[in-house]
Amino acid sequence: MDASFTAEQDEIRRALRELLQKRCGPEELRTAVDTPAGHDPALWTALARQLGLPGLALPEAYGGVGCSVTELALAAEETGRFLAPSPLLATAVLTAPLVLALGTDTQRARLLPRIAAGSLTAALAVPGTELTTALTLTGPNGGEWAGGGRAGGGAGPAGRRRRVAAVRAGRAGARRAQRRRAARRRSRRGFARSRTLLFLVAGDADGLVRIRQTALDATRPQARLELRDVAAELLGEDDNGAADGPRVLRELSATGDTVAAVLAAEAVGAADRALERTVQYVKQREQFGRAIGSFQAVKHRLADVYVQVQAAKSAAYYAAWATGEGERVGGLALAQALEALRTAAAEGIQLHGGIGFTWEHEAHLYFKRAAGDELLFGPVHRLRAHAAEGAHLFESREVTV
Repeated sequence: MDASFTAEQDEIRRALRELLQKRCGPEELRTAVDTPAGHDPALWTALARQLGLPGLALPEAYGGVGCSVTELALAAEETGRFLAPSPLLATAVLTAPLVLALGTDTQRARLLPRIAAGSLTAALAVPGTELTTALTLTGPNGGEWAGGGRAGGGAGPAGRRRRVAAVRAGRAGARRAQRRRAARRRSRRGFARSRTLLFLVAGDADGLVRIRQTALDATRPQARLELRDVAAELLGEDDNGAADGPRVLRELSATGDTVAAVLAAEAVGAADRALERTVQYVKQREQFGRAIGSFQAVKHRLADVYVQVQAAKSAAYYAAWATGEGERVGGLALAQALEALRTAAAEGIQLHGGIGFTWEHEAHLYFKRAAGDELLFGPVHRLRAHAAEGAHLFESREVTV
């Protein structure tokens, strides 16, 4: 195994960093998150047209670049450094792989080229706070995460309610045509068997309401979806075909490992940047006639953060590579990366002193990213516990002497 990056991979990182430095500074970032879309559409267009970012890991047959998850993770590391708000995670990491794996030939031909071109964005949505369950990051996804009989979904047989999860997708530009994909577990009552299905739902469909939520991390917009009597298209074969519930769950699990690997790289990029900014500051800030970075206690604290970030970076790179080898270690890498980001952001706030607590400074944005990602995809101890359970680390075994 050659752990060094190829010239192509280095070029992806360099080009993306140069573009983000020009187009996603602190002021541009704050302006973008305050828009209704939660990101800068012009920046997204530039990422798509100049770098082909949305289609980086899509096959060339659908207009993609044909790279692996490793290249996608390296790109996410750079976007993480700048906390760039964009539909990259939702579109290229969460949605596109599911369409590629489960969609019909017609659906793939209709949707994937538009996703690769950046003209169509998408987002996976699941009921309540069950995202980590659906993606098997903190537990198995074969339970009732997409059911439960709560109001808010479509009416089932005999008046029973079904909860619905949706995926949002939209066309960039003046005319925003949107699609959403819905996932639901059909109840046993009135159906031959219970299974999880994914649906494509137009974002401008009648009966669909999207309400943007106030999130701790404003750089990762979230929304609440309400679907009532909404027209939907089944992702995959029709009801008489091979819409296999177990297969859907397997693909959600496989996508979850990819998501975790890419998120780990993104968190590593944010942690690396938070540490870099802190090191720059302690070299300039003087106390008692000398730079505070010269004090031994400060050096030790930053050295500990550096070691933690580098370890998380190695884990993230390995997880991205391992996805192509059939090895699923994304959850562990994500746990280590989120912990490193939380530590780097917290130390950055403290070592910046009073200015680190101000709204105008960037330090709090990195801390919120760490906390927000743990709420969405963690927490860290559950990510590790699920990985340990999958590896059977704590199973009791009888030993015969």
